[in-house]
Amino acid sequence: GGLCVCCSLASDTPDEIKYSIYFLHKGYNKTFTVSLERTESHELKEVAFLNLDYYVAAYLPGQFLHLLNIQHPDLLCYSLFLTGEDARIDMLQNCCIRSPLMSTVLDCHVGSMYAMSISGSALLQFLQNSKQDSERLAALHCALLHFGHTEDLEMQIIWWISENLSTCHSFDPIQEFIIASLYCRMRPETHNLDKLLPYTSLLDWIGIIPGVTCATDIISLPVLEFQNSKGFWEKLSSNLESVKYAEPHLHYHSNMLRREWRSILIGLQLCSFGDFCLFTNQREERRTTAYLRNIFENAKKVLSHLDTWDSEERLAPLFQEEDYQQQLLMGLMVAQLKDHLLRHLQYVGKKKIDQIVLDYVANLLNLVHRIMKEVWRRYQLHSCIFCFEERGSAGEFAVFHIMSRILEAANGMCMPLPPGFHTLHLGLGVRCLPLHTLLHYIDTGVLHLTETCVRKLLKELDDTEKNEKLKFSIVMRLPEALGQKVRQFWNHPINANFIARKYVKLLLEKLGNRQCSRPIPERLSVPVEFLPLNYLTNMLAEIENQGVHPYEKQDHVSVRFVEETALKHTMTFLGLKYS
Repeated sequence: GGLCVCCSLASDTPDEIKYSIYFLHKGYNKTFTVSLERTESHELKEVAFLNLDYYVAAYLPGQFLHLLNIQHPDLLCYSLFLTGEDARIDMLQNCCIRSPLMSTVLDCHVGSMYAMSISGSALLQFLQNSKQDSERLAALHCALLHFGHTEDLEMQIIWWISENLSTCHSFDPIQEFIIASLYCRMRPETHNLDKLLPYTSLLDWIGIIPGVTCATDIISLPVLEFQNSKGFWEKLSSNLESVKYAEPHLHYHSNMLRREWRSILIGLQLCSFGDFCLFTNQREERRTTAYLRNIFENAKKVLSHLDTWDSEERLAPLFQEEDYQQQLLMGLMVAQLKDHLLRHLQYVGKKKIDQIVLDYVANLLNLVHRIMKEVWRRYQLHSCIFCFEERGSAGEFAVFHIMSRILEAANGMCMPLPPGFHTLHLGLGVRCLPLHTLLHYIDTGVLHLTETCVRKLLKELDDTEKNEKLKFSIVMRLPEALGQKVRQFWNHPINANFIARKYVKLLLEKLGNRQCSRPIPERLSVPVEFLPLNYLTNMLAEIENQGVHPYEKQDHVSVRFVEETALKHTMTFLGLKYS
């Protein structure tokens, strides 16, 4: 459905080449000015334009080969500009050529016609050797969208991603791989679906291509008059209609999904074992049980749909444990993507759209699993049931780093992860990280405490001084619901003391709630968690509030004075220094 007009332009500078591509199906043209590295008097100065189906190529033999993405020409980073040996076309080194048909080229000197195509192996080699983000992004999209998804191609791209996560600065290669792969897999499902699904995670690109400048101008859309159009003309007409309705705004975005997910998480206390309870404010009361039940049903459909695809053994515990926050995100994505497609694909039946949406979210989860499986295989990690008494290997640390980047990519796109991802990530973190780094990652949300991993850690590690410190640090950070369930697996005085303090605190709070409300006295600048003393000072404050004040002439004697004196006495008794 692309219709392009290409033309060479006269240049006032001898060492520059100018040419324009009119993307009639998009409503704009782009004029490129290329600075030539070297020019010889006998070299050709006329640009040849070649039709390569998904690309239009501007070719100047001996100088450059510019592959322009027809479907997505808006960002230059999706067009591949090649120079030197990379721009070589076999058997057509320095001759006058034309492209009379798609994927064919005519040597005007000898009258020979050749079939022409992009070499997949050469493209992957270029991707591996390229140093600039613009080249990497263009090659990555060309490989995924032009060649389609094959097992071998995806494996090589994943291996490249695992080696170059830290060298791509203007884009996230994991995000681009997932979004472009989803786009490639889903666009054949129905007519115009390619205009409604995202094909990139980038909203803009401000990079440059060395030696190339580009100017964009808006042009009038062509007016087509025909009846019962099919094939190319039907697709072209559809493209022109999309331009009229501002096509970029038709693509599905996750902004609303992120807001809705966060809103529900604030309104619900999601417990690790699957129960949730509503808060009492008005916003949570509007969240009906029926709505939430429908969201979780959507997630179950995705997971059961995924189970029918792949009988291959998966990385345990992926897809084998429940993660209700991720299931909530899955269900919300299904609901919002379905609403988005129903608005714009009204001629497609609801049953077909339901199938498309389930395929999309299931494919997304499957791609994350595919990345992890290939990385696991590459670093030869055979066991997913961790032994916490051993330290992690260099390979495990590399996989932990990659999983952290997957989590970062998922958070950036508000993308669900396979249930069990956080358990694998935390297990690797315990094995690979020193304690202070592990706790920092937990506190900042990089690592998530899961029931499966914490239970295994508490049960299997012995109570050496080092392990006690690790266990206590983990137990202190557990959410209340998860802590009640897993603390019982650590039979140790420290844990028993912690459980007893929690129990006493709850009893005192309940007792206080049943009695009349007491004012909060003026306390120390640094709160002290000393429950008997706290309870005593609250009772004394109530008496003070009733007008009973034995030391009216001594203003400094108050509940705060009593509290401070009691703490000083206790610290002195214990032989500790009070500050």
